[in-house]
Amino acid sequence: MDESLLTTTTFPKAGREEWLKLARKAIGEADFDDALVSSTDDGIRIEPLSERRAGAAHVVRAQVERPWQVIQRVDDPDPARANAQVREDLAGGATGLSLVFEGAPNAFGYGLPATGEALTQALDGVSFAETHVRIDVHPASRAAVDWLVHAIVSKRRDLSRLKLAFGIDPAALFAGTGRLRMSIEAMRASLPQSLAHFFALGVPGVLVEADGRVYHNAGATEAQELGAALATAAAHLRMFEDARQPLVYAAPHVGFVLSADQDQLLVTAKFRALRKLWLRLQEVCGIDPSPAVIHAETSYRMMTHKDPETNILRTTIACFAAVAGGADSVSILPYTIAHGLPDAFARRIARNTQLVLADESHVGFVADPMAGSGSVEALTDALCAAAWREFQAIEADGGIMESLAAGKLQARIGAEAAKRRAAVAEGKRPIVGTTLYPMAKERPVTVLAAERRTVVKDGPLSCEPLPPHRLDQFAEPAR
Repeated sequence: MDESLLTTTTFPKAGREEWLKLARKAIGEADFDDALVSSTDDGIRIEPLSERRAGAAHVVRAQVERPWQVIQRVDDPDPARANAQVREDLAGGATGLSLVFEGAPNAFGYGLPATGEALTQALDGVSFAETHVRIDVHPASRAAVDWLVHAIVSKRRDLSRLKLAFGIDPAALFAGTGRLRMSIEAMRASLPQSLAHFFALGVPGVLVEADGRVYHNAGATEAQELGAALATAAAHLRMFEDARQPLVYAAPHVGFVLSADQDQLLVTAKFRALRKLWLRLQEVCGIDPSPAVIHAETSYRMMTHKDPETNILRTTIACFAAVAGGADSVSILPYTIAHGLPDAFARRIARNTQLVLADESHVGFVADPMAGSGSVEALTDALCAAAWREFQAIEADGGIMESLAAGKLQARIGAEAAKRRAAVAEGKRPIVGTTLYPMAKERPVTVLAAERRTVVKDGPLSCEPLPPHRLDQFAEPAR
């Protein structure tokens, strides 16, 4: 080829009108919307082509000078075996740990024994100065904070120099277990006072969280998950205000947790939307906004029992999408979790997936890679609007706790979950490896021997629980 072609060749004009002509020619007599336009579960219209958004503001992670934290779940009921897993994970490149205790709504049937001794044993040999440690929400969350602080102080570590997340979210606990160990009024009165000690210590981390995973895994749409998380964050701020804690100091200690599934662009838009929504909520409260601290966990509801290796693809896409949307830390559910407690190999795959994305693909190199993308910017704005409406609906119910107690939020989530499950059962939402391209014969899957634990259901206050479900459970058997 003559290299002069690179400088002398011209191409015909390519714009939206030219693309539309080619698209209409390709679809023939088919309706344009039916053929090329899709929509989310929230009814958000997704155009096949969007104009680039000029001058779009960047939405970035709280800590942009480093990649995200690679978090591994610590959920083995055997503390000694859990400690061996912890040592292997940290030696293999993980930078953080998520302590999942029994009875937690996101434990999926397992979890460390809810005792200080189990926590101390599981974290034996861990360098807290180099490891990000978070506690997953569970019935003994407040006690677990004391256990963790004791374990750190016993090693003569300065709490003010560590990065911790205590994972306290009464709403997620209430929704996931259907129980609360005290009245809503008593909880609101006692929690700020019990956390005042940690404010005084200057712990640089997340004290309370707004956890959206419970709602997502129960079937919530993206806007419902965001709306519930935002309503929880508002409840936290209101609680601190009632306790006369300055919001400008409390807000940076509020964190978020979202689920990430395999819908790449929608997940990225969801995480970007949360950052915008949190900034807006702080502006409404009249305080200088601080960036959201967001932990991501890959979706449990998207995981499949059949052909579990396809879960590796799902979690890879989910992790990529969450990081592209600005997640500060990510935990990948091992691909065999639908079969039981994952073994060392499944945990290694989960860990290495993140390491490849971070160290080889450099996914976190750009702070906000989707900024200006017409499709993602439009999705982000539409999700913000839909989530704000859900947030307003929850506030109209009296707040997140009151909405759950009355079953109103559960009813809205249940209605959307029923539509999604019906679409799966009718084959309108195919699942690769389950209903689409199913394996002729299932292969054996290796998991660890562990007794399943039940979700703790004690406490005087009850509501309709939101247990996690996998979508493949509602699929018709493949033929």
